[in-house]
Amino acid sequence: MKTRFFLFFFSVFQSFFAQKTIQEQLDVKVNQLLASEPMYSGSLSFYVSDENGNKIYEYQANKGLSTASTMKIFTAAAALETLGKDYQYKTKIAFDGNLYVTSNGDPTLGNDRFEGYKADNFKQKVIETLKQNKISKISGDLIIDDTCFDFQKIPGGWPWNDMGNYYGAGVWGVNWRENVFEIYTFGKEIKSFSNINDVKWVNELRTEGNSDKSIIYTAPYSDVAHINGSLPAKEMKVSGAMPNPPKQLAIELAEELKKQNIDFKGKIIINSEKIINGEKPVVFPENKVILEYKSPTLDKIVYWFLKKSINLFGETFIKTIAKEKTENPSFESGVKYLKNFWKDKGIDQRMINFVDGSGLSPQSYASSKAEVQALLWAKKQPWFDAYYDGFPVMANGMKMKSGSIKDSRAFAGFHTSATGKNYVFSIIMNNYQANDLSNALYNVLNVLK
Repeated sequence: MKTRFFLFFFSVFQSFFAQKTIQEQLDVKVNQLLASEPMYSGSLSFYVSDENGNKIYEYQANKGLSTASTMKIFTAAAALETLGKDYQYKTKIAFDGNLYVTSNGDPTLGNDRFEGYKADNFKQKVIETLKQNKISKISGDLIIDDTCFDFQKIPGGWPWNDMGNYYGAGVWGVNWRENVFEIYTFGKEIKSFSNINDVKWVNELRTEGNSDKSIIYTAPYSDVAHINGSLPAKEMKVSGAMPNPPKQLAIELAEELKKQNIDFKGKIIINSEKIINGEKPVVFPENKVILEYKSPTLDKIVYWFLKKSINLFGETFIKTIAKEKTENPSFESGVKYLKNFWKDKGIDQRMINFVDGSGLSPQSYASSKAEVQALLWAKKQPWFDAYYDGFPVMANGMKMKSGSIKDSRAFAGFHTSATGKNYVFSIIMNNYQANDLSNALYNVLNVLK
């Protein structure tokens, strides 16, 4: 009898809930979230509109919160508009006895995401070019000119315990393999490394648990690295941020020259290291270029930037935009331009405060209304399809960019409901002190399904 009563009550509740408007249903779910114990000292900003920009629902929509990686929706749209979806980065090789490599910051150079653009593809192209030019000996030095951007590699506000991990890789004028190296481990024992040289390690790993809870601490140009935390008792691959990507590229190129029987006995020279030593950088000889190697087009880079949330891509976009538009290729100049860009598109500047281009800095904040306004503006642009394609489909089946930093979670994106209603939305939650952050927000957003 009790079971029948419960089923009857539940059926009535479902029917009653379904009869509520979307606004009323969202209000119920938002108030449940706000009343939950993990949200005791948390903050929430939530905004939903239809595809024409008409408000459907809001809760503290003007409130600026740490966006985490939903920050990328601003950077990606600005890059597509400012640089153009067909923009390509260029890496150039020159020869005058010395062998030179320079780039305008291509963040895809030597990575594994683009077929035909991997590390081996680039090295093979360099060797082919040398042989085509009948160059069988490098009598001088191998020089990497990595000075197209300013010297700062890491945006302000990035936490120290993020910087040494793969997602905390900084930006160089010459990037390589997404500026990431690998450590191969078994439990707390380090077995080997790849894509990193001349670094001394302090290992304080523990063998514990079933998942990777390790943290790598290192910094640009550092020859010391520290790893702690825990790893399970099995073979693992842990990825970190290279302390000197241009040097790693030079080492690999020198090895490839030897492998291909091209004589090279000179030195490896990195222009940024010359600056560190108080020396003048070597001038790249533009009139001696023998190869111009182009990256995939920007729309394809943006796809991976959004799909896999690659922070390096976003920070490179920031510096590239700054160089193209202000002739000052710094993070500071780039984020200032980004804020003004969105101000010009009608977003109240009080709702946005950018410190980086990827959202890894907890000092970057925006409101949910600002994020929706950015998405609505992007939806009207001719490059929107390339932008939209990069938005992942999350575990609840909705197409949206996610963001995650400690005790904070955010989603921003687009959804067509079962009834054909098109929604544009953003929800940002900070200081929610529990492990089920995504589920807490899915519980609200599922109303739109």
